[in-house]
Amino acid sequence: MPRRPIHSTPAAQPGDRLFNDAAGRLWCAARERAVRSSDAVVFTCLSDARQKSRALAAAGDLELSEARDDLLRTLLVQAPRLGRLT
Repeated sequence: MPRRPIHSTPAAQPGDRLFNDAAGRLWCAARERAVRSSDAVVFTCLSDARQKSRALAAAGDLELSEARDDLLRTLLVQAPRLGRLT
């Protein structure tokens, strides 16, 4: 019986953007819709599970499907890492 990995990497969904950072790691940028607050762009590293996910508020006119890789890299660097609130 094949063994399943303990930590599975989330697959990109339609509308998500895949891009490489400056170090060559593969990242997924996904827009998370919010009802009562502004939307967020969530960055998840697909090639290195040791990298923490990151997020930042999304500009209303930001379309991930049309965003250039250099813009996504800039947003990734600006986005704070997600962690536990204590």
